[in-house]
Formats: sequence, structure tokens, C-alpha cells
Amino acid sequence: MSGKILAVMIVLFTALFAGALWYFQTRAFYVPVEAQTPAAEIRLTTFDGIEEPLLLSGFDGINADTSPLRFRACFDAPLSQALLTETFMPYEDATPFRAPGWFSCFNAEALGAQLEQGTALAFLGQRNISYGIDRIVAVTDTGQGYVWHQINACGEASFDGDPLPAGCPPAPERE
Repeated sequence: MSGKILAVMIVLFTALFAGALWYFQTRAFYVPVEAQTPAAEIRLTTFDGIEEPLLLSGFDGINADTSPLRFRACFDAPLSQALLTETFMPYEDATPFRAPGWFSCFNAEALGAQLEQGTALAFLGQRNISYGIDRIVAVTDTGQGYVWHQINACGEASFDGDPLPAGCPPAPERE
């Protein structure tokens, strides 16, 4: 076998592998979350700890079974930031994670900048939606809403194998 054929085969294999890797990381496992399904129900936690469903419109969401952190959603918020801050629990250190590039309504960098500037406010959607994972809901001053999942302090400690902070529910048994 000549060196040219071997080089072409290596390049082709590398290109195919890179394409497959890109596909599996950005497309393969994501599925749309249909509006009017339980997965699309967005809840906010009141100061009393009660999770209230948020009536919303214009919902667009994606999720994947491969990780509890892959949920992302966008919607039109029906309530003003003033009403939300009076009723629902704020979420400190909210950090939106990037969504796949094709899910164009969710721009983590722009949303993060809005959170830093105070033009978007983050609220606790649901604590421990999956053990150690909180659902975060952010609403901008223009009425756009965004949802993502974020690791909480209990999850960080549990996933790192550290002792759980006070107030954490018991960690599930690992297999």
C-alpha cells in the first residue's frame, strides 16, 4: 500500500470521526420539548417554598435524556419583573449554559450579560428537579423568558464526593 493511499484513508477517517463527534455532541440526543406537555410546564418557587406554574406563551424548548443539564427553553413572560421579584425567590449566581448553536432563541452569553447588568433577573424555578440540579428561570426587562438547569451546592458536593452541605437531602445511591 502506498503512502498516499494510507494518508488519504487517515484523512477520510479523521473527517468522518470529526463529523460524527460534532453530530453526537450538538444534534443527536436533543429532542424538542412540546408546549402543553409536563416537561414544558415552567414553575417558579415562591418565598413560601411553593412551586407555582407560570402561564406563558411562545414556548420553545429542547432537552436530552443524556444529561439533566441539557434542558433549555425560551418563552414570552406574562408577568413583569416587578411582580416576579415581589412573589418569587431570586436565584443567586445564575449562570446560563450554552445551548447548541441551532437552538437560536437561547444565547447564553447575551443572557449572562443581561443578568450581570440587571436587565434580566433570575429566579428559582424548581429546586432539585433532578438530584443536585435546579431549574432556573430568567426574565428580561423586555419580557423574554429563559430556562435552564444548573448544578446546586448539594449537587457539586455529591458529584465531587465531598460531604454534603447542611440542609441537603440525602444523595441517591450510586450504582
